[in-house]
Amino acid sequence: MSKSHDQIWEEWGDLVNMAPKELEDWLETEESKSVGADSGDGESKGHKSGERIIEIKRTNKDDLSDDDWDHMAKVVGYIKRHKAQGGPDDDMEHSDWRYSLMNWGHDPKKD
Repeated sequence: MSKSHDQIWEEWGDLVNMAPKELEDWLETEESKSVGADSGDGESKGHKSGERIIEIKRTNKDDLSDDDWDHMAKVVGYIKRHKAQGGPDDDMEHSDWRYSLMNWGHDPKKD
């Protein structure tokens, strides 16, 4: 059973905790570009997702397309799965685990 737009919106609001400008600045860093699976063109899937997240966050809820809602559900699922894996015990702040989550719009330091 798929989630309703209301369910996706609520989870998105809880999990995507980086503001568009904050995410935009993060995606410009070498740390951001250093993590994630290549999407086939040299840019990671997470990095591409971050760019899409910025667009979605700057869009009025009533103007979101079906593709936007699908991507939002994908982002929510990714963040939940990645967080469930747990971060490193030592240096979480400078870990690939955190960097990957941040590419998907979630900074675990804000939890």
